[in-house]
Amino acid sequence: PPRLLCLPPGCLALLLPPPGAAEFSPSLDSDFTFTLPAGRKECFYQPMRKEASLELEYQVLDGAGLDVDFHLLSPNGETLVFDERKSDGVHTVETEDGDYMFCFDNTFSTISEKVIFFELILDNMGEDGQDQEDWKKYVTGTDLLDMKLEDILESINSVKARLSKSVQIQTLLRAFEARDRNIQESNFDRVNFWSMVNLGVMVVVSAVQVYMLKSLFEDKRKSRT
Repeated sequence: PPRLLCLPPGCLALLLPPPGAAEFSPSLDSDFTFTLPAGRKECFYQPMRKEASLELEYQVLDGAGLDVDFHLLSPNGETLVFDERKSDGVHTVETEDGDYMFCFDNTFSTISEKVIFFELILDNMGEDGQDQEDWKKYVTGTDLLDMKLEDILESINSVKARLSKSVQIQTLLRAFEARDRNIQESNFDRVNFWSMVNLGVMVVVSAVQVYMLKSLFEDKRKSRT
């Protein structure tokens, strides 16, 4: 779980890896959902290697307006991406050695909190090349088997890439489904509220009309004695 470091004007959430890991899991695909209170800003850090790739996708799942400010900064503090009052976004950057910081800013909202989902996909983090070298250590007698290690690795990497893409798409679909469900539930509550208001107005108007019609047929003449 992230560790929150609260400093004015907001909080910094440090994405601390598990023991023995330098960053997110070597699976290269991690997602996170959190609640951003009104008037708050939270930032996350991701260590990256040189000539790697960082892809980040975020969505606002719930909250008034379904919008948030997003910032992505390089290790030297340079602003790489700035999204203002957006509900979702996808950004890919080529990285260098250092910690990349990305922030979600809800300081413009004084009432509504936001539920935010984001996913990180890391490429070329230096694991694939090592895996290929490990494979080569165990390959013997390839001439007798009439096969090439490169062909096996290419097939495995192709399957791995397709599976990773499938998992990514399923995760995004779940995020879209959650946001659409929240919108539908909000619309359902709003329709019920205004339906009750309209029903109350109709009852009042009906009562007034009956009273007015009744008063028209009343004999208001006073008999003289």
